[in-house]
Formats: sequence, C-alpha cells, structure tokens
Amino acid sequence: MSPTYPRLSSHLDDRDADGYLVDADGENSDQYYLSGYHAPDRFTTLYAEGRVVSLVSSLEYTRAESDSAADEVRKTAEFEDDEVDEMDDPRVAAKHVTANFLEAYGVDRVVVPDAFPTGTADVLRERGVGVAWDDEYVMTDVRAVKSEREVDHIRAAQRANEAAMRVAEEMLERATVADGTLRLDGEPLTSERVRERIEIRLLEAGCRLDDCIVAGGPAAARGHDSGSGPLTANTPIVVDIFPRDSETRYFADMTRTFVKGDPDDRTREWYDLAHEAYEAALDTIEAGVTGEEVDDAVCDVFEDAGYATPRSHDAPEDGFIHSTGHGVGLDVHESPYLAQKGGELEAGHVVTVEPGLYEQGVGGVRVEDLVVVREDGYENLTDYPTELQVV
Repeated sequence: MSPTYPRLSSHLDDRDADGYLVDADGENSDQYYLSGYHAPDRFTTLYAEGRVVSLVSSLEYTRAESDSAADEVRKTAEFEDDEVDEMDDPRVAAKHVTANFLEAYGVDRVVVPDAFPTGTADVLRERGVGVAWDDEYVMTDVRAVKSEREVDHIRAAQRANEAAMRVAEEMLERATVADGTLRLDGEPLTSERVRERIEIRLLEAGCRLDDCIVAGGPAAARGHDSGSGPLTANTPIVVDIFPRDSETRYFADMTRTFVKGDPDDRTREWYDLAHEAYEAALDTIEAGVTGEEVDDAVCDVFEDAGYATPRSHDAPEDGFIHSTGHGVGLDVHESPYLAQKGGELEAGHVVTVEPGLYEQGVGGVRVEDLVVVREDGYENLTDYPTELQVV
C-alpha cells in the first residue's frame, strides 16, 4: 500500500488536474519514489485520488505486483484495442495504451514532471487529455521531506561512505614520499588507485559508485574534476565520495581534505576558514530558516576574510565558488538548496554542508557533512574526523 501525499493532492486540486503521471524507467527518481519499483524499461505510474497505479508490461507484471509499492498494478495488454493492434510502431502504440489507461480511470487532465517525454504528451493531447507541466516542481518538494525510514537508508549509505573514506585516508597514511610524490607499495599513488580502492570497499558494503573525486593540486579547484595522476605531498587532496545504496537506492555524500606532510600557511588558512564556515552553517540550520540564510552565514565568514563568494561576485572562479549545500536522497543533488534564493527548510530535509575555498591553477579545500534538518536544529549523519594533516 502506497502512502498518500497531501502536498501532491493539494497541488493537483490547485491545477484542476485529475492525476500526476510519470512515464519513465526505474532510474527516474520520481518514478521510483511513487511506484517503489525499479525496472530497466519505461513504465507508467499514475497518482490519482490518493492512490498509485502502475502500468507495466506483461514481462514486469508479476514482479511489480509483488515488489512495488503501488496500490494497483495493471498490464499494458489490458488496454490494447484494435486501433493499437493495427499500429506498426510499438513505441507509438505504447503511448496510445497510456491514453486508454487514463480513459479507463476517468482521468482527463494530468500534471507531469519536468522530464516527461514530449511524444507521450503529444499523443495524450491528441486524445483529449490535458497535460500540464509541473512548473512548481511539487514532486521534488514532496521527495525532499524524508520519512524516518528514508533517513535510515541515507544514514546506512553514509556509514558505508565513511568506511570508504577511511580506505582513502589509510592509503595516504601508508604512503611514503619520494621527490614530493606519494608512493605506495613501490608504485606512485595516483588518484585512480585511490578511487579504485574506494569503489571496491563500497561494493563490499552493498553500494555502487558512478564516480568520485580524488583531486590534488589544480584539479581540486575545478568543479567536479575527478582528479588524475600521481598525488603529491604537502598539498591538499580533496576526496569527495557520493555512493548509492544498491538496495534502497538512496545516496550519501561527504568530503574530506587531506594533506600528506606539512600544509603551508595558505592551506591552513583556507582550511581553518572552511571549517569556521562549516560550523557557522551548522549553527544556523533548523526548520523554518531558509537555505539562503544558511548560505549567508558561510558567505559572511569568507567575505570577512577577504574572499569572493557567489553573493559578492558574479560567478567567481577563486574563493568560495559554489553554494553551501544541496539536498540528498534518491538523487545526489536535489532540493532543497543551501544557496542564494534557497527556500525555507523543513524538518526531514537532508542536506549537505560543504564550504570550501579554491584558487584556479593552485588547488583548494572542502569539508562536507550530511545532516537532517530537525525542528530545533539538525542531526549530523556523518561521523568522521575533519583533521587536515595525515601523518
């Protein structure tokens, strides 16, 4: 039995719509959230009158009926008619099956998410079904408020993440230095080697990893640069890991910055300021404050020290060059956002707090935890030290 979604129902009433319709495969987070079902092929899910109905192929039917969270699962074959049978292209026919399905449920107007396929929307409109884009991103807002069960899923993924971070830090601890380059077991210690061991540890913990950042030197200052080649001593190495639990499909996210050897004065200043900004953000977070207020607390720290931020400069390349944080759930980047124009935080939001400082051509530092917004503050889902220096 699927839960009801009062916020979604209210949105449908406001839009004079009969239902919310998703046409996507199970990788799509809205699809998985509503249906509780993962399939490699596209299927359709309708939320109407407080109930969830999924429309799947005969191949998927038995598994969907037992494994999904939908109130009802229907086969596409039930909604095929003579007109559909005569269509040469099964891809077009499938869209008419969706129209027949909506007609059977008395649905005349639907709201659809941002990524809804244009082809399906065109066929539905041709068949007299009103299709309206969810320009308020209501499903994103619904998904942003996590149940305690979802928080537990994210917490478990973060535990696995911490174990992977420990693997990375231990490799740096065991490394030796030769001519300024890190070596481990007689070979150069590269970003690629560290990422490989991180991924293996996460796989052992039941998580998967599409990518992660192990970036030293100038790469650490470039947004989402994964890093490559040998790592060096006495310079900051940013390790940012964001795995997904293979079973629950919820993400985790954390970043630590390490220096093997002796950080110089500039690196220590950057790191101390990033940590001060991190504490300022945490001190601000609670239900009812806005993401902008949290971001302001971070920008205050950096601007007072003379560094550029997105609040003080237009798209700075040096200084604090990104927002303070973002939501994490079925997507690694989702609402809400700790940023300028970021909206009001609610209890149950799960967000990153990740201030950093960067200089192009030189490098950067960042520290990132994952927290749950509570009515009177926050709960930190991350339990990992924030020391800079690795010995």
